[in-house]
Amino acid sequence: GRAGQRVDGLFNVAGVLGDGRTTPGPERSLRAVDRAWFSRTLETNTVGHVMLTQALLPLLVTKGGGAKVPGRPPAVVANVSARVGSIEDNNLGGWYSYRISKAALNMATRTMALELRRSGVWCVALHPGTTDTDLSRPFQANVRPEKLFARAFTARSLLDVVDSLQEKDTGGFYAYDGSLIPW
Repeated sequence: GRAGQRVDGLFNVAGVLGDGRTTPGPERSLRAVDRAWFSRTLETNTVGHVMLTQALLPLLVTKGGGAKVPGRPPAVVANVSARVGSIEDNNLGGWYSYRISKAALNMATRTMALELRRSGVWCVALHPGTTDTDLSRPFQANVRPEKLFARAFTARSLLDVVDSLQEKDTGGFYAYDGSLIPW
């Protein structure tokens, strides 16, 4: 990179969720877990986020800090997770690969937050809600219309959550409406 370049915000949004037709999953039972699909899900939903953050770390943590706004960090890493990655909130089971990949992403986010806080970088996991995308389309039939969000609404909501963060919030897991989600 060129001198003076920095990244003030990183949204890691890549994700896969099997549709049960063209790809395996989401698995309803342990017997249905496919090793190759499980590995691909972890690679996309967890490992990729960590590696991209690692690759951009020199631009996130700049000498002398990044943005100079009182009460704001030089940079924010926002990992788009999912409520199904909450261990405490798992009352239904199933969806092994996806749930595990999002729980692992949540742990990665918390671990990064503890390390990068010293550098002034805040890290959070975000739950976007059910958003009208190709990923959620096979599962939208059971979603109430008011709980199916347009992509623009989700993007604005997640930006609002990030904009409202305080230092005490780094390492947390937040929904699109700013509410704290239990691990």
